Amino acid sequence: MRKLERYPVEEQNALWHIYRTVSPFKGVRNFVWVQLARYCPILPLKNWIYKSRLRMEVGDHTAFALMVMVDVFFPERIRVGTNSVIGYNTTILAHEYLIHEYRLGDVWIGDNVLIGANTTILPGVTIGDGAVVAAGSVVHKNVAAGAFVGGNPLRELGSQRESGSNTLH
Repeated sequence: MRKLERYPVEEQNALWHIYRTVSPFKGVRNFVWVQLARYCPILPLKNWIYKSRLRMEVGDHTAFALMVMVDVFFPERIRVGTNSVIGYNTTILAHEYLIHEYRLGDVWIGDNVLIGANTTILPGVTIGDGAVVAAGSVVHKNVAAGAFVGGNPLRELGSQRESGSNTLH
């Protein structure tokens, strides 16, 4: 189950309330840094942007592939452990704005995690150490350590111990 903070809104849909929850200046500043990081081919520089400019927690030797899109408005709510790989064009969200409410939730990605390309990670989820998320998945719930999951809706496909060639050490 995702761990979310829920904030009901009245009148317009919740997205019209965005600048009541985050300043426009922060949104613009973060947008620039996120776009630079998305296209940056130098992993240490990319991680420096995430850590120092966006205030994310990023472990040593973690690699964000080209075009990864981290949450522009709440990147500080994202933590990625050591030696993990975030695949091409993955989106990591720490917020969601709906019709009658908006939700915020921390995203925790453990150590030695592999996230396949074009995955979407929704707010409030934890992905345990050594987990593998198949490409194109939507992570809408917590993933146990060592699990191999994929799809939409997300389902368990096996474990690291069963997959053999995907084992992370």
